[in-house]
This record gives sequence, C-alpha cells and structure tokens, in this order.
Amino acid sequence: MQSNMNLSLLSIDSKHLFEELCTEWKLMQGWREVKRNRGSSGVDGQTTDTFELRLSEEIKQLKEELVSWSYTPQPVRRVEIPKPDGTGVRLLGVPCIRDRVVQTAIKQLLEPILEPLFSEHSYGFRPGKNQAQAVEAAQKIVQTGKSYVVDIDLSKFFDRVNQDRLIGRLGKIIEDRRILKLVGMMLRSGVMKDGVITPTVEGTTQGSPLSPLLSNLVLDELDKEIEARGLEYCRFADDCNIFVKTRKAAERVMKGISEFIEKKLKLVVNREKSKVALSSLVKFLGMTIVNGTRAIARKSMSRAMEKVKELTPRGTHTSLETTIKEINSWYMGWSSYYSMTQYPRQLNSIEAHIRRRLRSRIVDQQKSRRNLFNKLMKRGISRSKARIAFSNNKRWALSHTIAVERAYPNGWFIHEQGLRIRSNERREHWFDIKKWVRLM
Repeated sequence: MQSNMNLSLLSIDSKHLFEELCTEWKLMQGWREVKRNRGSSGVDGQTTDTFELRLSEEIKQLKEELVSWSYTPQPVRRVEIPKPDGTGVRLLGVPCIRDRVVQTAIKQLLEPILEPLFSEHSYGFRPGKNQAQAVEAAQKIVQTGKSYVVDIDLSKFFDRVNQDRLIGRLGKIIEDRRILKLVGMMLRSGVMKDGVITPTVEGTTQGSPLSPLLSNLVLDELDKEIEARGLEYCRFADDCNIFVKTRKAAERVMKGISEFIEKKLKLVVNREKSKVALSSLVKFLGMTIVNGTRAIARKSMSRAMEKVKELTPRGTHTSLETTIKEINSWYMGWSSYYSMTQYPRQLNSIEAHIRRRLRSRIVDQQKSRRNLFNKLMKRGISRSKARIAFSNNKRWALSHTIAVERAYPNGWFIHEQGLRIRSNERREHWFDIKKWVRLM
C-alpha cells in the first residue's frame, strides 16, 4: 500500500519533465556532467573538446531539435572489452557527445523521482552508495549466521533487457509520455560497428549515461520479489547475492528466484556461473567473506599478479622510471579499492611481487655477471655477498637474494624511484593471511 502511495505521489511531479528538459539551463547541466566524465567520441567523431568550442550553438541546436521533435539519437559506437576472466568480451556502446548530453539531462530529471523507490539493499550506480558498502553489508549478514550464498549470474544482462517491459514500468511512474518516447528512441537507436548499423530491439546500452539508472529500474522488480519472500540480500547492478542459513534453503531459493527472473523479467540466468556455496567460496565485487571477515578473492589476487607481470615484461627497453609510473597508475587505484580487505598481507604480497619483478628487471639489465657484481659492490654490498652474481642462479632467483635485496631495498623504490605503495598505511581490524588461507 505504501509503495502504491509513493508511486502516486511521485507521478504528480513527473507530468512536465519534457518542458524542463527543453531548456538551455538543463541541457547545460547535462553537458557539465558529460565534460566531467570525459570519455571517447561516438560515431560522429566529435570529442568533448570540439563540442565545447561551439558549446552555445550546440546547446541551442539541441533545444530546438527537442522542441520541434526533429531530434534523432545516433547509433552508438560498438566497443568490445575483453572480460577479466578471459571468457569473452563485454559489449559496450559509446553514444556521441550530443546524445550523451540529452541522456544525462534526462537522467538528472528521472533520478530524484526513481531513487526513493529503490531498495536500500541495492548499491550499484546510486548516489551515496558504493561497492565497499555492499561488501560490508554482505559481511554483516554472514555474521548473523547466514553463511550460504545464492550467487545468481545474469547472462548478458544489459544486452537482454526487455525494452517493452522497461518502458512499461517507467510509464507507471513517469506520466510525461514525451520523456518515455525519448527514452524509447534512445534504446532503439541502433549500434554501429565497422560502418554497419544494427537495430537494437532489446537491451540497454552499457556505457550510456542513462543505462545504469534504467538497469536499476529493471532489477528493482527483482529486489521487491526477494524482499517479499523475506530474504536478506545485497545487489550491485546485476551482481546479486542472497544469504540463507542452510544449503537446502539456498537451493530452494536458487530455483524460485531463477524462475522469477526468467519467466517474469524475461532475462537469462547463467546456470554455469550461478551457484550455491558457502560465502568463503563466493566472489562478490572482487571480495569474499571468510568466517565473517573481508578478504580479497583468490581470482582477484591472481589477476593482480598477472597485471604486475604484464606491467613488468621481460626483455623490455622501457625505462624503470616509466615502468614505475605505469605501476603507480594502476596500483594506487587497485589497492585503494581492495584496501577494504581485513588481511593486510594480501596487499603486502602484491607489493612484494612488484618489487621483486623490478629487481629482476634490474638484474636482467646488467649485460654481464661482472657488471652485476660491480653494480652490487657500488651499492655497498660486501665482496663476499656480491659474488652471488657469478652463481648459476637465473635472474628471478637472483632478484630474491640478500645481496640484490640489500642493494635495492624497499625504501629505495619508494624514496628514490617514486614507487607508491599502501602497505604502511594504517588499517583497522587486520587478520593474519595464514588464517585466511586455512579458512579457504
């Protein structure tokens, strides 16, 4: 009853959204967010910089086209991004700048109306919510004894959204049919790849400003169904975990919710990737809940190790300075996200791997064993220890010797080479990595 009242109240405010959209002020607001987010050009090749050169004229033209209904969204440019696990590609779509401005302005109009309707257990692409909050919420649920997880994977969710159901659900909240028509035009604008335009009859464009909000509207139906069944869960976009106390209950929930998703929402559950398991065996947003504590998932750790290897290839002519800049660019973002772990040695192990790969690079750059011996001596290593350079050890083994580690200590990478790491930063509630390994 309360939900129906909210829908009724919110719909009163949504009758004249089109008039607000067709103002230079609102379109300029949309532009500012587009400029802040940057991004590449669409099918027309126009960049944010070239758009800004004619900003006043572009905004006025957009307004006139919207008012006269001569505005037509252009097809999005197809971009294929390899998935981290190597199981294929993720299909993204890049709208042109002018379409991004209109979509962003529409999103700014719809978001305040739709947001209050969404569940508090939904964390993806929402103001004031993030991945860390979702993981912490999952942790709290597991700590109550609900250690079994129903991990539901939606197959190609963004590409398979039923557009008619989406517009129908939006129409129950937004009374201004002109906005609904515009949203429908954007959903059906098509995709261009290699000069060929393909119609889009289903899905929302992953990569467009409006897509995250629309996807949350679609999956809000799933949230309401889960809540109606009295279940505890956390959802971030299409990544949804439901928590129960027993395997039998989890299997029952998996069956029931999967049927709802496929029959009611017209989406596809990936049976191979979906599973019922203890929380310690389930990856949620790159993390896993082990005995009530947060740890970086093993797959996430493995990918990080592979990334370090990619950034420090063998036989490269790239300077150490350039390599460290590239490492810093990646690692500060990666470690900032994964600092939510309660096992500090996970981060320490990545940082140790980075330093060892760099030491191995330094060893390899010495053209001869004699050069390495002299280099170690110049850096204060005693003759007896520096003679390790003449051993049969390969570069990788040498990188972990006392001589090389003392010649190029951790502090040298930080203070003299500018390597930025986080292992010395203060963190709360740390647990030992050996305990994590035992629990896994």
